[in-house]
Amino acid sequence: MTDIDVTLLAGGLGSRMRGVSGDTPKVLAPIAGRAFLGHLLDHLAAYGARRVVLCLGHLADRVTAWLAQGDTNRSLDVVCQIEPSQMGSAAALAYIRKDLKAGTVLVMSGDTFLDADLRAFVASHRLSGAEASVLCVEVEDAARFGRVEVGPDSRVRRFLDKAPGRGVINAGVYLFSAAFLDRIAASGASSLTRDVLHKMPPGTLHGHIAKARFIDMGTPESLAVAASVIGGRET
Repeated sequence: MTDIDVTLLAGGLGSRMRGVSGDTPKVLAPIAGRAFLGHLLDHLAAYGARRVVLCLGHLADRVTAWLAQGDTNRSLDVVCQIEPSQMGSAAALAYIRKDLKAGTVLVMSGDTFLDADLRAFVASHRLSGAEASVLCVEVEDAARFGRVEVGPDSRVRRFLDKAPGRGVINAGVYLFSAAFLDRIAASGASSLTRDVLHKMPPGTLHGHIAKARFIDMGTPESLAVAASVIGGRET
């Protein structure tokens, strides 16, 4: 992953977490005695990432202050950009497009974690020849997440509504070509999922289903079990 830029979209308001985290942004939520962002950056560095662009918004000053303390992997070049106003995920990507230099960019949500093999995802993306790939994971209960139907050819057939029960979901991790990012930036879209990915013709997107544990930091219940997931132990 040394030739891939990574961007973490971490500009959300974190309204679901406010009763637990107070004025701490989700990306700095304490997990096993350390800010979540520290765990996430270490995970990326372990797979060879070298450059990370953080797209910040709400409570951005807390994140930049944390970074200034130096609790990050020294092999990473971390660049911060602060949204001028609250933006959707596609609009945020458009805003930081000029900072993404590589031909392929790994896009991640700053409030999710999965212990997937990112090298395998990159290899699968490149082999597919697609301009955009979605990292998917199977979960026991997909009630909180949008489901994804991936065909035997590893192409996304359709995105489905949330429904309880076991299912394959969009894990919020993507690989995009520079050309695909350019089209997002020119589209004026707000939401990456709703306005861009869900409108792609069937079979356009590559879907890589990883065997991995997944945690969404967006609720107090998820935060309570995050340490066991990130620590590599069974929940």
